[in-house]
Amino acid sequence: MGGDDKGLIEFRGKPMISYACDIVQEKVGKILISANRNHGVYKAYGEVVEDNLADFQGPLSGISAALNVCSTPYLLVLPCDSPLVSSELVDEIIEKMAISSAEICVAHDGQIMHATFALIRLDLRASLDEFLVSGERKMALWYRGRKLARVDVSDHLEVLTNINRVEDLTI
Repeated sequence: MGGDDKGLIEFRGKPMISYACDIVQEKVGKILISANRNHGVYKAYGEVVEDNLADFQGPLSGISAALNVCSTPYLLVLPCDSPLVSSELVDEIIEKMAISSAEICVAHDGQIMHATFALIRLDLRASLDEFLVSGERKMALWYRGRKLARVDVSDHLEVLTNINRVEDLTI
């Protein structure tokens, strides 16, 4: 995306971050946004948290920062660059977590998990911090070390659409 902040790039007339925020605002206690720049703009959508680790070390660092300020038993994680995410997907993740004994509930497309669409128990803070201190950064690796529940979205894959290139904005 030419170095632009993906969450603030317009898709169908509004910033991509607004899609996730619109969907979750009635489902969560507070919206936390992991951002390393453009804090003033992001504050219009929720409380901005910065990574705990230097040099922007990936999504888990942002999740760690959010877990450290989260005041509810769970942290719902959604990417800012997937504007087709649906309220139904969020409901499926929440419902699956409620009926399971999982520590993390994650979207799965029938073949692979999509780690940035997840619900994470707050009591995993220490586990995640230990994982990050060890030098690891891969979400799927940390998830696989936890008790997982998966939500199969293979019949509605469009909700996982990720916008990574300018050409993707035309979908």
